[in-house]
Amino acid sequence: MKIINIADIHGNLTPIDGLGAVLCPADLVIISGDLTHFGDGRDAEDVISAVAKYNRNIVAVTGNCDTKGVEEYLSAKGLNIHGRTVDVKGLSITGAGGSLPCPSPTPNVYTEEEYAEIFERSLDGSGDGAPRILVSHQPPYGTLNDKLASGAHVGSRTVREFIERHKPLVCFTGHIHEAPGIDTLGETRVVNPGPLGTRSYAYLDITDKIITLEIRKF
Repeated sequence: MKIINIADIHGNLTPIDGLGAVLCPADLVIISGDLTHFGDGRDAEDVISAVAKYNRNIVAVTGNCDTKGVEEYLSAKGLNIHGRTVDVKGLSITGAGGSLPCPSPTPNVYTEEEYAEIFERSLDGSGDGAPRILVSHQPPYGTLNDKLASGAHVGSRTVREFIERHKPLVCFTGHIHEAPGIDTLGETRVVNPGPLGTRSYAYLDITDKIITLEIRKF
């Protein structure tokens, strides 16, 4: 299964056409948050429509800069995996949107305790098997992907605990624009492709194990 992951679009549709040749052959497109920049459902529709022009197989979580209207739009279209685990061609994919509170107010934030509840709810009815992929806009604590330019780590300990407990093969994340890259947390590869505006994306070829996992430019 070939998956394309993009993150932190922030309503910038310009790069999407440049990614079209990459999106078309993918089995699944995963958007790991911040589709819009404080936008509503209409703004989210613009983003999804731009991606769906090339590939309609999309799942997504919201980011901290997405309003409630964005989540409502994604849910109405059956694309929202926040607080859910879905099966896509035999892969279990669990989602968590939003972020921890930020220094500047943003509309979609959760506490660590709320994230614990979201993850508990996400596994309801999903069976005993560990999810194969986690999609969390908020990166886990103590990794390359939650490190600010100052050196401070600002990730979620709850997201990290979920990874350590359930051992997904991959965690797709975003949020921290200055922290793109691929890190390893136990048995899990943690991936922040960087904002789409930097013309980067993550490519994953996966079966019951990772065949290829790379951050690529277009």
